[in-house]
Amino acid sequence: MELKSVLLDDKAIKRTLTRISHEIIEKNKGTENLVLLGIKSRGVPLANRIANLIELFEGKKLEVGSVDITLYRDDLTTLGEQPTLNSKEVGIDIKGKKIILVDDVLYTGRTVRAAIDAIIDIGRPEMIQLAVLVDRGHRELPIRADYVGKNIPTSKKEVISVQLQEIDGIDLVNIFEND
Repeated sequence: MELKSVLLDDKAIKRTLTRISHEIIEKNKGTENLVLLGIKSRGVPLANRIANLIELFEGKKLEVGSVDITLYRDDLTTLGEQPTLNSKEVGIDIKGKKIILVDDVLYTGRTVRAAIDAIIDIGRPEMIQLAVLVDRGHRELPIRADYVGKNIPTSKKEVISVQLQEIDGIDLVNIFEND
């Protein structure tokens, strides 16, 4: 793969998450009844960062959980015989809550659909909203994000790579050309 461009560096990621945090507060008229759920794996640190920013702005710490979509994927047969489920729990009570589902990249919408299925199996939230760092288009399902860090129209030959300090030791979003 050949690097085409750096889309977001560490400062741009911080600015983007700050904006998303403000938008979440504004759209929900505060933080009442809000919880954040990160889609494993890179959605989790993003959800934690957003929670920390919201606490900084509003003085209230939001609960943060994580959702494992392994058994809800529609491509299990291509992944292997025995998928492993780390946990069906999300770590927080979601019944009647406004959930902000957080992920790094929105592409076909299938990951988000799987996450929504997993959430509904656990409990019935009041509503689910979606926050993503990057929306690259090419949806296969009727899913859109409520909060988008950066819209990047891509070709299907391109790959968006998100690296986060908590997992990769660096904050960086790159776009690569896949030959």
